[in-house]
Amino acid sequence: MPVDTKIEGFKIRLAEEKDVPVILYFIKELAAYENLQNEVNATEEILRDSLFVRKMAEAIICDYKGEPVGFALYFYNFSTFLGKPGIYLEDLFIKPEMRGKGFGKIILSFLAKLTVERNCGRLEWWCLDWNEPSLKFYRHIGAKSMDAFTVFRLDDTALTDLADEFGE
Repeated sequence: MPVDTKIEGFKIRLAEEKDVPVILYFIKELAAYENLQNEVNATEEILRDSLFVRKMAEAIICDYKGEPVGFALYFYNFSTFLGKPGIYLEDLFIKPEMRGKGFGKIILSFLAKLTVERNCGRLEWWCLDWNEPSLKFYRHIGAKSMDAFTVFRLDDTALTDLADEFGE
């Protein structure tokens, strides 16, 4: 059920299985914006399984005047210090020609409200350090950068090699 927002014609709705093609489209558009197109391995089948069968994450679709113009994908994380879950925003994308209209702030406001309603302690996300427009916007809305932390990642062979160390 679409939710009306403060901007006339701009609605937010929880993604449904029929939205998988548009979610993948927005993921690819985000990857192009971040110059990471070669890193997209997601397919409609993978997304359908992850989002709607296994329910590992959730997504929202943002429509303006009946057309999809953006999306956000998020999932739960957990803070041991708070003893509560949080919501981690994996991706937020708005079509370039639709930016600057206030949609991003409304999306983050929607996610903040969802975070509060679900009794979560935090809403968190990453931002590429070169993305100055986004960094400026996030600081403007009161988000704090966590500069004292370094992100680590295991994937591909490093992940499987370490998993193999555990044995059977």
